[in-house]
Amino acid sequence: MGIFSKELSAFVTYLKIEKAASPYTIEFYQADLESFFVFLHEEQIFNLEDVNAQIVRLYLTRLYNRHFSRNSVARKISSLRSFYKFLERDHKVQANPFGNIDLPKGHHTIPGFLYDAELEKLFSVSDLETPLGQRNQTILELLYATGMRVGECTAVQLEDIDFALGLLLVNGKGRKERYVPFGRFAAIALETYIEDGRKRLLDRSGADTSTLFLNAKGKPLTARGVRLVLSKLVEKAAMTIHLHPHKMRHTFATHMLNEGADLRTVQELLGHEHLSSTQIYTHVTKDRLRHVYMSSHPRAKNDNE
Repeated sequence: MGIFSKELSAFVTYLKIEKAASPYTIEFYQADLESFFVFLHEEQIFNLEDVNAQIVRLYLTRLYNRHFSRNSVARKISSLRSFYKFLERDHKVQANPFGNIDLPKGHHTIPGFLYDAELEKLFSVSDLETPLGQRNQTILELLYATGMRVGECTAVQLEDIDFALGLLLVNGKGRKERYVPFGRFAAIALETYIEDGRKRLLDRSGADTSTLFLNAKGKPLTARGVRLVLSKLVEKAAMTIHLHPHKMRHTFATHMLNEGADLRTVQELLGHEHLSSTQIYTHVTKDRLRHVYMSSHPRAKNDNE
């Protein structure tokens, strides 16, 4: 509500400048806080300092009564905990009422990923004689080779690529940098695109930019543009899957673990701060192992199969 607009504005500025949070993350924080402010207004609470454990329990009850999922409730608690931690730091409140609230354990959705045959089909549809075909192939190869987020992909600069060592400098969340290797197929796609297709795209704008991926007009490609590229590749391959950049990230992680990579290495390559974020991919590999076992072992099959 309006009475908390000053605090909300200060928190959003903190997220942008100090935390370097993505617009997507900020949007969720803002929505969660505004929803909480509506609740406070309904309860005639006009001072953030007045929020205590009893008010928090009432709010959580309200959320569950409205049938929010455990994952949604956990996210809202996390947002509010961060907000009050910020207020504490700035001495706007004395204590964080969300500090000791346990996050409800939600159901982990097993991330979707592509199988080898699906990848091969996607890798075969781009016209490598055209600038956009070369660019699209490079996007696909690089997303699969590195497991980058879409925002990290669009932020890649020419100087971030070390062909001699086969390494890419990735600028991740919170301005954290990491080096990620890339293999032969990605290297070939990169060299072809940089030496040919990218130069032809750049000629269309006459712009002076070191951004790796350009759009059809020769300007830096956006995250939305990358999503559109992947959708068009799926359409061209006559496939029925839904492909988004994060699915390529899921595929990278899943295939690495399936081929024997250890969890810590995959965590570092993905740029995950906590190992728990990476562990969800072990559910994929376990699910795959169980599926293969149950469908292959003679004494594992059900009688009605």
